[in-house]
Amino acid sequence: MNWKPYAARPPIPLAMSAIKRMTAIAKRPLPQREVNPQRRLPSPKGWWNKLPRKGLPPPKMPLPPKAVPHPPPGARAPAAVVGAATANVAADSPKFPMTNPDFLSAAQDLFPYTRDLRRDFHMHPELGFREVRTAGIVARELRALGLEVSTGVAETGVVALLEGAHPGPTVLVRFDMDALPVTEETGAPYASQTEGLMHACGHDGHTAIGLTVARMLHARRADLRGTVKFVFQPAEEGLGGAARMVAEGVLENPRPRHTLALHLWNSAPLGWLGVAPGPVMAAAEFFRLRLRGRGGHGAIPDAAADPIVAAAQVVSALQSVVSRNVPPRETAVVSVTHIRAGETFNVIPPDALLEGTIRTFQPEVRETVLRRFREVVEGVSAAMGCRAEIEFMDYTPAVVNDPAVTALVRQAAAKVLPESHVESEYATMGSEDMAFMMQEVPGCYFFVGSANPEKGLDAPHHHPRFDFDERVLPRAAALMAQAVWEVVG
Repeated sequence: MNWKPYAARPPIPLAMSAIKRMTAIAKRPLPQREVNPQRRLPSPKGWWNKLPRKGLPPPKMPLPPKAVPHPPPGARAPAAVVGAATANVAADSPKFPMTNPDFLSAAQDLFPYTRDLRRDFHMHPELGFREVRTAGIVARELRALGLEVSTGVAETGVVALLEGAHPGPTVLVRFDMDALPVTEETGAPYASQTEGLMHACGHDGHTAIGLTVARMLHARRADLRGTVKFVFQPAEEGLGGAARMVAEGVLENPRPRHTLALHLWNSAPLGWLGVAPGPVMAAAEFFRLRLRGRGGHGAIPDAAADPIVAAAQVVSALQSVVSRNVPPRETAVVSVTHIRAGETFNVIPPDALLEGTIRTFQPEVRETVLRRFREVVEGVSAAMGCRAEIEFMDYTPAVVNDPAVTALVRQAAAKVLPESHVESEYATMGSEDMAFMMQEVPGCYFFVGSANPEKGLDAPHHHPRFDFDERVLPRAAALMAQAVWEVVG
């Protein structure tokens, strides 16, 4: 229909009667609204297919825009240098459907990225509170995702916030970064390049897993209902890194509703998961005993009070602290791991030093063990003519999993790793300072089996030949991402 704008038409004479003027206005064609032509086109699967065909071609449909090619997720530079890995985060990020994220497939797509990071960290281990290079890589990777990043928390810790598109709770996920003073003997091509230092507990894998989880959840941030707080912790290995981070406010601004942490576990094979409510890692404290005697000549022991003999008696007597004072249904450990006394072969020294660790799960058991420990040490030392000085240090509480949060992790495991064997009553006498965070905020600490005896990858943690099957990396990353999703997805 041809029509002209109102301004292009001749005006109606004012002398016309009101009826003529209204009639003329009514006859004018109204301007048509601009309509999206696609709305008028029939769908090729709609009513057109129901009409009788008489040799007429179907109406031409507008072609959809061509899809932009997307590089495969996880494509990155060679493993030796991780610096250029985040040049294009958007291109590297995995793609998901709008619902039911497949974190396992996404983690497998990102496996080269995760493995390269893990090996880079493994080649450059750093002790607690000295993780400068490691923290720098972590911060760089997180900033490349556009996350809000804080560095220098508890010396070398890194904290990052991933805010979802929708309001909701905050969940804290923690990954430790520090290595151990162990000389590596694996012979791996990615073995430690720093003499006397080694990632002998899997923290290199934990750090790489954390960065992979950040990438996967960042790709789903439009569907997140809440905030994910990523915490990369320094100094887990007995130096109190978690306690320092708590003291510096890591549990505030925003305060999390739940906490999550994992550990690659070489005590179990690939395909095993330990997800249990209640105590899963023991409370730990270290003791130092100084037995003060009276030195003398090795040929005249009657003139001396021999602290070495007293130390031997103390070590023997301490074995009864657990076996004769702790109920059999409970668990506790007392281990003397270090003795030092004397300088030469013919001199009885004036004192002896003993050090070790005490592990318990229940507070009442700990109280009993500490009381009997002190009584035994002081009593035996006095009987041997020596005086005991007892010092307890570096207490770390037990890791106690919240039943509700643990149920969420088990639910996540059923979705992302349904073929896995899930152990629901697993606990270990090892300790973990994640307990300081979980004392304040309920959470779940779970274990992911990482050993492969057939490949010789089953050396225990803290061993010079410790290494794990790297196929565990995407499995652990997928499980952690799904566990977070159960809270804020």
